[in-house]
Formats: sequence, C-alpha cells, structure tokens
Amino acid sequence: MHAFDVLGDPVRRRILELLADGEVTSGSISAIVQGEYGITQPAVSQHLKVLRDNGFASVRKDGSRRMYTVSAAPLREVDEWLDRFRAFWQPHFDALATEVARG
Repeated sequence: MHAFDVLGDPVRRRILELLADGEVTSGSISAIVQGEYGITQPAVSQHLKVLRDNGFASVRKDGSRRMYTVSAAPLREVDEWLDRFRAFWQPHFDALATEVARG
C-alpha cells in the first residue's frame, strides 16, 4: 500500500496524531477513536494493523497490554516526497512571518 493510501484515511491519520505524543496503549487508542468516529473496536484494530503492516506504527507487548508508537521512517519518506512542493507554499509562509514580525 502506498503511503498516501495509508494516510488518506482520517481514522489512521487520527491514530498517528495520538501516537505523535508518545507510546499509547491499544485500549486508549480504541476508546478515543471509537468515541470520535463511532466505529467498532475490531475496526480500530484493523486500522492499527494497516499502520503496522505499512511501517507507520510499531507495537510491543507490556504484560497484557499492547503499546503502540509511531515509526518515523515512512513519515520521513512522505516528507521527502512533499519537499519538491514546498516551493509553492514557502514564500507565503515567509511573507506571513514578515507581517507578523511587523505587528
């Protein structure tokens, strides 16, 4: 699966947002995502599997819990791909920074 296919799903993007702050249990992820998206626990598990299988997340067992973390390598690849497009928006950010500095 291509990285943008993985990231194209809002549930998987939300899971990655949750993982960006550090290690999270699968139960915590499920509770948050189920509450926000109204999907079942098996559906959340399937999204976690897609993230694991495509290298975006890793999991380790801690007793009976499964702890998830972000794997940075695929995100770096996405960032590298996006790099060629930064020229389209960077000047706008630079101009905004200038205006903010002016007050």
